[in-house]
Amino acid sequence: MADAPIATQAASDPADLTGTGMRSALRVAPGATLTLALAVPIGSIAALLLPAAVGGSVNAVVRGESAAGPTLRLVAVLVLALLAGLLVEIAGPGLAAESTARLRRRLAVQVTDLGTGARNPFAGGDVTSRLVGAAPDAAGLVPALLGTLGALVTSIGGIVALALIDPWLALAFLGGLLPGLVVVRLFMTRATDLFTRYQVVQGSLAARLTDALAGARTIRACGTRDREIARILAPLPELSAAGHGLWRAQRSAVAQVLLLAPVVELTVLAVAGWLLAEGRIAPGALVAAAGYAALGLGFLEQVEALVGVAHARAGRARAAELLAVTPAAYGTARTLPPGGGELTFRGVSVRSSDGTRSVLDGIDLTVPPGACVALVGASGSGKSTLAALVGRLREPDEGDVLLDGLVVTRLARGELRRGVAYAFPRPVLLGADVGQALAYGRPGAGADAVADAARMAYADDFVRRLPDGYATATAGLALSGGEVQRLGLARALVQDARVLVLDDATSGLDTVTEHRIHEAFRRDLTGRTRVVVAHRATAAADADFVAWLDAGRIRAVGTHAELWSDRAYRAIFATGDTEGMSLAEGTGLAGGAGFAGGAGAQGRKGDG
Repeated sequence: MADAPIATQAASDPADLTGTGMRSALRVAPGATLTLALAVPIGSIAALLLPAAVGGSVNAVVRGESAAGPTLRLVAVLVLALLAGLLVEIAGPGLAAESTARLRRRLAVQVTDLGTGARNPFAGGDVTSRLVGAAPDAAGLVPALLGTLGALVTSIGGIVALALIDPWLALAFLGGLLPGLVVVRLFMTRATDLFTRYQVVQGSLAARLTDALAGARTIRACGTRDREIARILAPLPELSAAGHGLWRAQRSAVAQVLLLAPVVELTVLAVAGWLLAEGRIAPGALVAAAGYAALGLGFLEQVEALVGVAHARAGRARAAELLAVTPAAYGTARTLPPGGGELTFRGVSVRSSDGTRSVLDGIDLTVPPGACVALVGASGSGKSTLAALVGRLREPDEGDVLLDGLVVTRLARGELRRGVAYAFPRPVLLGADVGQALAYGRPGAGADAVADAARMAYADDFVRRLPDGYATATAGLALSGGEVQRLGLARALVQDARVLVLDDATSGLDTVTEHRIHEAFRRDLTGRTRVVVAHRATAAADADFVAWLDAGRIRAVGTHAELWSDRAYRAIFATGDTEGMSLAEGTGLAGGAGFAGGAGAQGRKGDG
């Protein structure tokens, strides 16, 4: 769930955030909105003309006059009411569908912009529930409000018509209406609160289910199926309480209205009968008074329509809560600065999402153009966070990250993506087939560029063995973890960015293949800067130099060979792992580009 300030901001002015108000509806679906806005009052007018038309026909019959004219008017009013009703039934769902699509797109863009980490306080399942459930509820606000407004106008018109027939009829009606309005007001307040609570619990259920699906193999391996099911379904009693509470509120409101309506109608009819007996109104006016009394009570009987308004208000508040979180703003620079990919971390600090601890603390580090730096450290030392700062997958709380002398926040979104490419430990293949998945970050890339990148990532051979090669559909594609990682590497290479960030992107490969890939990178990516989050000594040995992180600070900067003499540095890797040192000594990879370390660095060697 979001924090309180976000919820308060969303609740204060949700229309500005969700775009589900009347002005937005006119922009999204002007035809449907105008049709609905015209059809609803036309329907109200037709409803108000109907009792008068019926009364006119009754008077004509009672007086022995020709009923042709009154009957024709009655038929015209019925046709008008029918047409208005048809237009409402067509335009309402159309407007809701257009608004739902637009709001879901906005929510999807917002979630993508927020990414993960401190900026996004919502769990994946909760976000899904807002897109799937809250968005269509919020998008139904204008149709629901117009329908409710139409019912209100019709009710007020019925009361005015009663007053025009005789003021006593209006007074008799109003005597029973006021308690009904109190019932409706209390119901709306209660229903909105319950709907919001219901949707919040639904989001919690969806978040728990999403977590369980992501960890399905762990659940099976640990034999904790029953325990996990119990965890997922733990919010059900609260969901049930909210649902039953809503049902009880609706039942109570309906019961009170159903008891009140006949009393009001009988009172109006009794007064109308007395007026008829006194000769103050005609027989047709008595019939019309009965019809107008029913119309006047129509607003109180619109409990289902009011439920729709409550649904919409709750959905809009949920959508606005997500939209209220401010994503990272991008700059306007649409051209990368000249240079070879020099990276500079200047006084960079990052705090945890709750602000209680420091993830990175005053990092000063320079990666020369075309160099390869390995980020090494124990789990939780801040390696992945530091790597994420390069492409703004995470934002620093203090300090700046510069690419070739330009602060990355000044770059436009597309230009930053052209400058920095990422490969992750568990890449997701996005695209209809393998070729499209590899060209995902650079849609215009040709087949040759895709194949060259796959060869450099040692993926071309197994891709060509697939049933349709690069045209093999990604849906249902069964690949090993190492094969998927190699495809992720190839996808990053296709982007042809001047900085390549490998966030533990070779952890699923055997050490020989990993070393070959790094050798290919060194040979074929001359002039391309690389940032490698290294968990293996081999990856650190293949780098030009190592930035050793410890508790969010740079403990030392140097080559892998130089740092290997430090027992604390060796302890980061697997016990007895001397492979990294032998590779460094045997292949000459320990030497390399220059580097600069800053705050927190203890020189070129560790302090062991």
